[in-house]
Amino acid sequence: MNVTELFFASYRHQITELQNNLTLIGDESLQQAIDILMNCKGKVACTGMGKSGLIAQKLAATFSSTGTPAFFLHPGESLHGDLGALQKDDVVLCLAKSGESDEVVQMLQVVQKMGNRIISILGNAESRAGRMSDVIIMAKVSREADPLNLAPTASTTVSLVVGDALASALAELRGFKPENFALYHPAGQLGKRLLLNVEDLLVLDHGIPVVGQDASMKELLETVTKPNLGGAMITDASGKLIGIVTDGDIRRSILRFGNVLEQSIASVMTASPLRIKKGSRAIDALHMMEERKSPINVLPVVDDEDHPIGLLRLHDLVRAGL
Repeated sequence: MNVTELFFASYRHQITELQNNLTLIGDESLQQAIDILMNCKGKVACTGMGKSGLIAQKLAATFSSTGTPAFFLHPGESLHGDLGALQKDDVVLCLAKSGESDEVVQMLQVVQKMGNRIISILGNAESRAGRMSDVIIMAKVSREADPLNLAPTASTTVSLVVGDALASALAELRGFKPENFALYHPAGQLGKRLLLNVEDLLVLDHGIPVVGQDASMKELLETVTKPNLGGAMITDASGKLIGIVTDGDIRRSILRFGNVLEQSIASVMTASPLRIKKGSRAIDALHMMEERKSPINVLPVVDDEDHPIGLLRLHDLVRAGL
């Protein structure tokens, strides 16, 4: 076999093991596990030794970020005081291939005495860990995916997929929505896209760049220049937005009229400009500005009565990581 053939052989083997294990997962045990986790009033303590422990750490993070509070409990450290983190309403989710690791078995013996429910994702249902489990979800493989059949590869893949599928099912049952996910991931791009509103990105250090329609061109230019936001919004007598004058509008007016100071605001402004209401998501503003035949660099933000509250810049949207 050449190098790529070795890669694809291992890859295909893990897919095969996943498909084979699917037939070993019983509906009754799966339903029991989901019922226990859905009714858990505490947290899910994910545990495992070695490579199974690494998968358990990942699953604890996945459960937590999808609406099921969880943490990782190291079997070895649990025997030296860390079992104190386990509270009476917590559920233990144990991952193991053989189910015979001394640290795992000793920990589960204490967990049984504490009265916590134990769900195990196991490769061996007849193991000591299996006999102490309230529910077993199978994660069994015929062999690992490495040439020596020694390194945890296919077995950890199956355990990971089983755990992720559990987390996904629970998230759906809990009605977990993108907004909830974003709340737990505020620094990520998805969090920003779902949580940031247009008001969050307004630059108001020099006030709102707005002038009335009867103002002079000198007043308009001062309003555009002072905050340096790239434009100014034009309002009628009632304070409602009726137009916008951008840096581009001013340049075009100079080319057209020469002495722009002699012109009226109405002659240089863009009437009935595109706008977005306060409370709207910043990502929606970005789409409005970019998904046009001619993209725009500034976008008025208005309140429910169409009064301008700020001018949003494309630059600030991009800088926010949207």
